[in-house]
This record gives sequence, structure tokens and C-alpha cells, in this order.
Amino acid sequence: VPRGTALLSWVPGPPRAPAGWPLPALYCTPAQAGALPSRAAALRVQLLFALRTRALRVLEAGLATELHDALATLRAGWPELAQDLALGRLSPQPGARAAELRAECARGFEGIVRRLWPRLQVVVVGTAHGAEQLYCDGLRQADCRGLPFYCPFYRAAGGESLLGVNLWPEEPVPRFLLCPDWAFCEFLLCPAEEEPRTVLLDELWEGREYGLVLTARPGEYRCHTGEVLRVTGFHKQCPVVDQALSVRGESIPEERFCRSLCRAVGMWPGARLVDYVCVESDLLGASSGGGAPHYEVFVELRGLRDLSEGQRYKVRGPRGAALLKISAASR
Repeated sequence: VPRGTALLSWVPGPPRAPAGWPLPALYCTPAQAGALPSRAAALRVQLLFALRTRALRVLEAGLATELHDALATLRAGWPELAQDLALGRLSPQPGARAAELRAECARGFEGIVRRLWPRLQVVVVGTAHGAEQLYCDGLRQADCRGLPFYCPFYRAAGGESLLGVNLWPEEPVPRFLLCPDWAFCEFLLCPAEEEPRTVLLDELWEGREYGLVLTARPGEYRCHTGEVLRVTGFHKQCPVVDQALSVRGESIPEERFCRSLCRAVGMWPGARLVDYVCVESDLLGASSGGGAPHYEVFVELRGLRDLSEGQRYKVRGPRGAALLKISAASR
């Protein structure tokens, strides 16, 4: 549907489409809005363009956190947004749409996305693994209740290159068919061999894990992205992959790691996991405390109270921030 998709995403600098982007521009939000110097300003302008278009079919966000923050802007400032619609020139019927926005927000925010855009069919997110999965789950349960989420593409770190496509939108955990002509990919077997050598797309084996080496655009540098892909099968002759954490060959799928971390936090009285980021200990040098390779997981927690001494030993940090050390051997 022309102009039936609203994009909520902030990319500083001039607008630049990812390499291999296969779809035409169907957005009601102008590309320049996402390139504003301020992230908050960019999401607010994009939200205004989305709010003026009642007939949206697709709500797309580069990250689930961006959709979360845009809806938080709506929750905190909907009277001002309605006033902007009423007085501005964004909407062909500013008075009617502003009145509808006021009426729906006054009713509360559970399921607000579907009430504001009754023709909406799907929420598209650029990534749904790791900490982004937490935000997707929270949105499904509240603001976006009743709407399916779909992560269509696999992008390398940084988001500049599209490498794979998700052909199974109804599956809860995304997996991706690697596309041979979107970028030049090489793969390093994990765990690394004594004399590592890269293999190509047609040399991958099901059930094995590989580090991704990428040359994204003609003339750009060849780089080891640090991402680990697990080959889950093949579609015709192309490999299908999901993402994994692997600090010394143990290969933990990110979706399983996220579930395990949520269960661990759930054992602490009143604690709720808001966000987290995971890094390999060798990247932190001496600050990681030495010892065997392990994961350092920086987490944002709320409601933390009444911890035992053992729990306090594992968690440290001011204002609810925390650092967990998880052995690579534990599953």
C-alpha cells in the first residue's frame, strides 16, 4: 500500500539505504526525519507523520527499543502531539485526527497502537534477538497487544548490510535464509582452528557454528564482525541460520540465553529485567578479573530488594545497574 508504512528509526547523518535493500519506498515518514541530530526529535517527528495517517498497515522500527521510546513519547506527551496535529499541516483533516488521538489516549494505553491505527496488520522490527526480545515481549503485552511482530531481515552489526531474509514470519524465534548476492560473506569455524581459514556459503555444515567475516559494499574493508551464526538447516541449497553466543565453543542461542537470564532474575524478590548487554570477558582486559573466559552481562534491573549475600556478590553497581559474571561452561 503506497504510504501505508510508518518508520520509527534514528540514523544520524544523511539518509542511506542498507546495501541489498529489496523493497520500494512505501513510507509515509520522510527519510530526512530519521536523520535529525537528536534521536528524541527524530522519533517525535516520525511519530507525528505516523499519527496523521489513520490507514497505516505496517508499523516498522529499526529497533524494538525505538518503537518503545516512540510510544513512551506518545504516552507522556499526547496532548502536545494532538495540538501539533490540530494546528499544523501534517494532516489533511487535522481537527478530526487530533480529536481522535485525544479520545483514544484518554481511554488508556493498553492496545493503543491498534486503536490509533485500526487497519494495522503487523509490527516490523529490525532485530528481535538479545535484549531487543525483552522490548518486543513488553510491547506485545501492552501497547501493541493483538498485533503480530515480524523480523524480516538479518543485518550485520551496524545495520548497513542485509544478509538474510526470514521466510517463516509465524515462528516466534526468527531464523534467516542467507542470501548469496546481498554481500560477500566468509565464515570462520567455531571454535577457531589453530590455523583458521575462511569458508564460503556453499561450504557450511548443518549444526555447526561460524564467525562472520563480511565485505559489505564494493571497496569497503573486509572485517570480522564478531557475530556467531549457527546453521540450523537448509532451504533448497541456501543455509538457514540463527544467532548464538560462543566464548569458547559452547554455542548458546541468544533466545535461550535471554530466557535463562529472565528466569535467573525472576529468582530475586521483586526484580524485573529491563535491559541487558552481553560482552566476552577478554574484550574488557584486566577489568574482567581474569580467570577462564566468561560472559560479562551488564543488566538494568528494577524492583531489586532483599538480596542474599550470595546474590549481592553476583550483582554490583549503582542505581540498579548490575554486572553479572556467567561462566561459559554453565548452560
